[in-house]
Amino acid sequence: MKKLLKIVGVILGIVILLLALSPFFFEGTIEKLIKKNIDKNVNADVAWGDFDLSLFKSFPQAALVIKDFSVVNRVPFKGDTLATGKSLKIDMGIMQLFKKGDEPISIDGLTLDDAFINIKIDSLGNTNYDVAIQGEAVPDNKNQENQQTAGFTFDLKNYEVNNSRINYLDEATKTFLTLKEVNHQGTGDFSLAQSELDTKTTALVSFRLDDVEYLSNNAVSLDALFQLDLENQRYTFLDNEAKVNELPLTFTGFVKVNEDNNEVDLSFKTPSSDFKNFFALIPEVYKKDLKDVQTTGDFIVNGALKGIVDETHIPTMDIKIESNNASFQYPDLPKTVRNISINAGIKNETGIVEDTFIQIGNLTFSIDGDVFKASALIRQLLDNPLINMSLEGRLNLANIKKVLPIEMEQDLTGVVDANLTADFDMNSVEKSQYQNIKTSGMATLTGFTYKDPSLKETITISQADMSFRPDDIKLIKLLATTGKTDITASGNIQNLVPFIISKEDLKGRFIVQSNTFDLNDFMTAKSTSEGGNSEENKNVANPSKTKEAVKIPDFLDTTLDFTANKVIYDNITLANTKGTVSIKDETATLTNISSNIFGGNVGLSGNVSTKGTPSFQMDLDLNKIAIAETFQSSELLKYLVPIASSLQGNFNTTLSLKGNLSEDLTPVLTTLAGNALATIITAEVDPDKTPLLSKLGDQVKFLNLDKLSLRDVTTKLNFDNGSIQVQPFNFNVKGINITVDGRHGLDKTIAYNLKMDVPAKYLGGDINKLLAKLDPGEAANMSVALPIGLRGTINNPQISVDTKAAVTTLTQRLIEKQKQDLTTKGIDVLQDILGGGTKKDSTTTSTTRNDSTKTQDNTTKVVKDILGGLFGKKTKKQDTTKSGNLP
Repeated sequence: MKKLLKIVGVILGIVILLLALSPFFFEGTIEKLIKKNIDKNVNADVAWGDFDLSLFKSFPQAALVIKDFSVVNRVPFKGDTLATGKSLKIDMGIMQLFKKGDEPISIDGLTLDDAFINIKIDSLGNTNYDVAIQGEAVPDNKNQENQQTAGFTFDLKNYEVNNSRINYLDEATKTFLTLKEVNHQGTGDFSLAQSELDTKTTALVSFRLDDVEYLSNNAVSLDALFQLDLENQRYTFLDNEAKVNELPLTFTGFVKVNEDNNEVDLSFKTPSSDFKNFFALIPEVYKKDLKDVQTTGDFIVNGALKGIVDETHIPTMDIKIESNNASFQYPDLPKTVRNISINAGIKNETGIVEDTFIQIGNLTFSIDGDVFKASALIRQLLDNPLINMSLEGRLNLANIKKVLPIEMEQDLTGVVDANLTADFDMNSVEKSQYQNIKTSGMATLTGFTYKDPSLKETITISQADMSFRPDDIKLIKLLATTGKTDITASGNIQNLVPFIISKEDLKGRFIVQSNTFDLNDFMTAKSTSEGGNSEENKNVANPSKTKEAVKIPDFLDTTLDFTANKVIYDNITLANTKGTVSIKDETATLTNISSNIFGGNVGLSGNVSTKGTPSFQMDLDLNKIAIAETFQSSELLKYLVPIASSLQGNFNTTLSLKGNLSEDLTPVLTTLAGNALATIITAEVDPDKTPLLSKLGDQVKFLNLDKLSLRDVTTKLNFDNGSIQVQPFNFNVKGINITVDGRHGLDKTIAYNLKMDVPAKYLGGDINKLLAKLDPGEAANMSVALPIGLRGTINNPQISVDTKAAVTTLTQRLIEKQKQDLTTKGIDVLQDILGGGTKKDSTTTSTTRNDSTKTQDNTTKVVKDILGGLFGKKTKKQDTTKSGNLP
């Protein structure tokens, strides 16, 4: 006995050793066989990682595992992935390993893990899964064995697909189907001509037809027993139950694969008629406390698909969804939805895809006695959907949260009353061909409140009345408020249907009136931190604080003709404002805006954009504006003309500006570019309000700024990159003419040059000594240019008075004056000499011509002697010794 056991043990050891070593002998052979058959039969690039053969994993069968495989298409889908997978396990009998030559290997089982199957059909009808290489025709022979070629035969007993994904895209019909988290297993015997296949399937299904999504990650399951007729390729449903979400369906009928097409004859229905079937269609996220929902009435789904499937046909279909006199109430919600009626369906009576249509004959429900009805017909689903719809009844928006357990971003209130119809095609919607969109009826919204998270104030629409006509949608009246703002509007809406259905921009033109329009009501708090915290930058160009952002709605493409008694922006109030604003692409374009502000008038045109980096461009015309009030309220004007805060009076200005805006729509001063022309009509100066003027008055005592008045002073300013360049301008202070030019910057630095035409007597000192040499009248009228430099900052100015330059200039002028005076005196002496040393009395007349003749010769002689002496010449040679003159 011991000897027998020892022999059995040795045999078992040898068998185990052979089983363990056999993969080393057969792996290469099988891998070569697989590669050979792929190269021979598959028009695609197939690759894999590990190739493993084991006799233990599926003992008494052999298990072949192919890991990290991929199948990549060649033309016409070159580079597209047809399939990938983490592993493919093939089970076969151990004896299959010992087959010789070209004998086919029989496959008993398949397991596919973490696979991705990507099926495509292009617009020309090419399929990416058609990768089989076409060989010679096989002679007709009923003997299946004679039709087999060397390779593999699939006599499956079971197969599995685990955690996989399948994509199906048909570009011609614009059909897109996705199956995710696919788990499928089947047990049967494919080696028999007729058998039964028991399957279990779960997946998440998404289905889109053109731009309409019908399913989105809906959970689907199917437990089905099929009768397999492999000889005729006919597969018949036996016992089965499918679920879409939790809606149960049972199927009867068959699918048959023919040589040129597939034949379908299926019908399905809900096994029960309880209205809870309706809730089974609701996505999982909304199924709160579904088991405790109280329902009455019925809900039935049934349908039939019959016909052939080929390149031009689909099965005819008749799918119905019906419910009558139903109701439901969630356990924790206060209200009940009653009188629910549904009569809808999907039909195709010809088998042509384009003839499929959806019909909603009657959808009715009531809440608290308010009845709402809807119906629709949608045709040409794949080409250019034609939609005919109607709405009638009343809906209290506040009841939505009271009947459905849904999380809403905000509570809605308001009542919608509607009685309207719409008839349109989607091409017209997409191409903005509004003339093809026909609507008629009336709609009213009352008591509507809306709290947008981006706004700090609640919007209340107390009334909105609209009239729908085939060629026009008219906003008859809109009454709305938010915060301090009130709005009354009317006008025309071009595209309400596209706005609602396709989320297009709302287009139209409206007349808007307001007693008070406060832009602060449309701001939202938003924390921003930009730049530093220096005194020069703080709260001006680079604020570091919590700011209030304003956004122009991106869904508006409208024009507003508006009037407002009062417009409030920040701390500025405009009165009697009117003009036109066009809004598009987050940009508001302002045209012919006029208003009363700061005791004068303002005209404005330009644009403001909040898309990307907020920016603006504007032309501003201010007329007879109060200087002090304006510059106390406007940071922008304080920056442009900082000295103006010390002025009391009126001015005119025209500004052309562009630059970036902060989120609260105030200008970022460092980005400003443009110019301004300002005229001070009349102004009194208070130097105590500006350190610059106060310090200037201290250093130039005679200027007497305490009594400074300005009249008709005009200056031009250019600004760019945070710098204001002031062109030269003149004004007069108590007879002193002053010329100013220079610049100042965002950092409040200044660099100005002043030239004062100052009476010389004001300079005193050495100047007075020079003036003493002049005639008193001339000294009193003598003036000199006094250069003054202004540097430093507005709040800490550095003032330099160049008296030395003034003294030098005046000294030079006085010297020139004395030279001129000496020259003038010399000429006068010469004139006296030329006149005989006497002056004629204007009242004296010559006595006789004879006296004149007598003196003429003497005078001529004297002149000749003097001129000769001046130029070193004599009239005749004289004997100096005789005359007694010194040499």
